Amino acid sequence: MPGIYVEIDMHCTMDDLWARTQSPELHRQWDMRFTDIEYLSRPDTSQPQRFLYSTRIGFGLRIVGEGETLGSREGDGSRTSALKFWSLDPKSLIREGSGYWQYIPTDEGVRFLTWYDYSTRFGFIGRFFDAVVFRPIMGWATAWSFDRLRLWIEKQIDPASALRQSVIYAISRVVVAFIWIYHGLVPKLLSANPDEAAMSRAAGIGPEHLRAVLQAVGLAEMVFGLALLAAWRAGSLFVVTSLLMIAGLMIVAIKSPAYLTAAFNPVTLNVAMIALSAIGLLSGRNLPSAARCQRIKPEGT
Repeated sequence: MPGIYVEIDMHCTMDDLWARTQSPELHRQWDMRFTDIEYLSRPDTSQPQRFLYSTRIGFGLRIVGEGETLGSREGDGSRTSALKFWSLDPKSLIREGSGYWQYIPTDEGVRFLTWYDYSTRFGFIGRFFDAVVFRPIMGWATAWSFDRLRLWIEKQIDPASALRQSVIYAISRVVVAFIWIYHGLVPKLLSANPDEAAMSRAAGIGPEHLRAVLQAVGLAEMVFGLALLAAWRAGSLFVVTSLLMIAGLMIVAIKSPAYLTAAFNPVTLNVAMIALSAIGLLSGRNLPSAARCQRIKPEGT
């Protein structure tokens, strides 16, 4: 398996970036891979810095490990922090690994990059799980954390606030997509709900075309819901959702006003969809994104 590589350019000073990545108190604020990092005392600064780390995995459980890092400065102004890490925790998929952080001065700031690799436990099952699930997640988490660090440095967005905004955005995005997919699949394609047919007839759809129209609308709604998930950062889809909800509510009010007072009616559904879309638009500004990082290691490096 190839190692994990992540690279990003930051508009900042070398000292600022070094401090926020080498201080445990600051490092754990932006790096979602770790819950806690603790440096151990060392009598000689020429020796590697030993550290302990832990990560909560839910249900009151956590994985612990340890490692050592040693920093160096080059004549061209660049810096490197080499590290080794390992875990004796039997719950840890990672047995041991090594890598580095590199800080390269640029005309506009610092190019911050990392490469690391590790060996796994649990034999073939562990290697398979690492290749299919764990390693892609670790690569994404590293890149997402690097961009969260960039936002902290360049725009003074607190890492905890960035995480909270990302969760709010994800909830609104997933729920809006789910509603589109559900209303396209269940009442139109699977069950042919009589209320859907009645509203379509009231809108002027003839009985000979009713089933085909409902199927086409259902497929269109499912495709739109899937597009909300695939085009994760496309805020325009929230705008389109709001406009369609307003138009749909107006059509129901004109053609089928009796449904406005039903127990489960278009008013509550459409207003909720508009509100969720507005939340998604407002919370989607200046969010960390793994896509801003380069994930392929350049040849020859």
